[in-house]
Amino acid sequence: MPRCWSPWTPRGARSPTGAVVIEGPAVAWVGATAELPAAYIDALRSGQAEAIDLHGHVVMPGLVNTHHHMYQSLTRAVPEAQDAELFGWLTNLYLLWARITPEMIRVSTQTAMAELMLSGCTTTSDHLYLFPNGSRLDDSIAAAEVMGMRFHAARGSMSVGRSLGGLPPDELVESEEAILADSERLVGRYHDAGRHAMRRIVLAPCSPFSVSRELMRLSAELARERGVSLHTHLAENDNDVAYSREKFGMTPAQYAEDLGWVGRDVWHAHCVKLDEAGIALFGRTGTGVAHCPCSNMRLASGIAPIGAMRRAGVPVGLGVDGSASNDGAHLLGEARQAMLLQRVGYGPAAMTAREALEIATLGGARVLGRDDIGALAPGMSADIVAFDLQDVGHAGAGHDPVAALVFCQPGSVALSVINGLVVIREGAFEKLELKPLLARHRKLARALFERARHPHIA
Repeated sequence: MPRCWSPWTPRGARSPTGAVVIEGPAVAWVGATAELPAAYIDALRSGQAEAIDLHGHVVMPGLVNTHHHMYQSLTRAVPEAQDAELFGWLTNLYLLWARITPEMIRVSTQTAMAELMLSGCTTTSDHLYLFPNGSRLDDSIAAAEVMGMRFHAARGSMSVGRSLGGLPPDELVESEEAILADSERLVGRYHDAGRHAMRRIVLAPCSPFSVSRELMRLSAELARERGVSLHTHLAENDNDVAYSREKFGMTPAQYAEDLGWVGRDVWHAHCVKLDEAGIALFGRTGTGVAHCPCSNMRLASGIAPIGAMRRAGVPVGLGVDGSASNDGAHLLGEARQAMLLQRVGYGPAAMTAREALEIATLGGARVLGRDDIGALAPGMSADIVAFDLQDVGHAGAGHDPVAALVFCQPGSVALSVINGLVVIREGAFEKLELKPLLARHRKLARALFERARHPHIA
């Protein structure tokens, strides 16, 4: 049972001293420490409950990451892709990704999750859309089990290679029959629709320039038949929009609507170039957007109109995106960047610190179609993180500790609780040996790069 300084009470007001009570996988009680029920005090005195003292910390719901490509942590800062926009960046990196192995998927997933967890993230989605050399989504699911992270595993796919007018090389695409069959298998084996579920499956054809319209339609039909969500990339930059207009005679939003890819069970990554009609459509239908500000800046894609989306009722969450288009995966840092970027584009009042945190928590939960994460309240999943504000990066920021999380340099969590279990305590993982994992990750990243540079190497 953690006892903590909490920025929110059940009524939404700040409290200078508060407590959160966890029972099993859920939050049982939240409120002022002085109002802690006698039963919980007795449990503490008798040793039947654990107390974690978090005075001087900001305690908040775990952050929610709605878009990532975890395997890309193996290809950060690749020289050939440092100064390219989306299509050129992808073309260069496909050459490396074609040599990824199942072990690389597992190790990169664990590494990416470790980075996310240290940044305050407790729930993440991962969009894995290429499966070379025997790799499967099962590899990333197994890694998530080890990490203890709440996971939405998106079964991505590419079916249209260069020979058919797509962007990816033919060696990285799959047949549509194989994609749909594996999607069906994964839903049947792994999907958990229950409250507090630790693992869900998402169907996620990659993008308009790598899959067919037929695969998009069939994936939507299968997802709705099996009750799972849908995810893809959309309207990421000007070239993406031009491709949709040239190939389909439609804007990206019209393309999505035509294929049945709108609704509360759908979310699209980026949407930097979503037009006014598209924003209105997404607002009417409850179609979600994963906002990835760092990646959008890294690839010079533009500034997504997040304020206009939120005013129209579009569900918006945050995504760190792949670690080769962001080169970082700090979700609290992403919230800070989201706030700053909106201000660059639309003025100093375009996004407040609290709005950024809301997008990173409740916004992400809404995008993923969940009503059990993203808030500290009784009955919600016990996903709780705490940041120590007594470090040098927060010196002098005690006037508004909540805003300080976003305005000041983002730090690492002191405590992370996922599904009621402590996974990080005093800034260190409870069970994970991080140094050996990172050493293996570095070795695999070097091997991947060398294999691409020297294809004759086994």
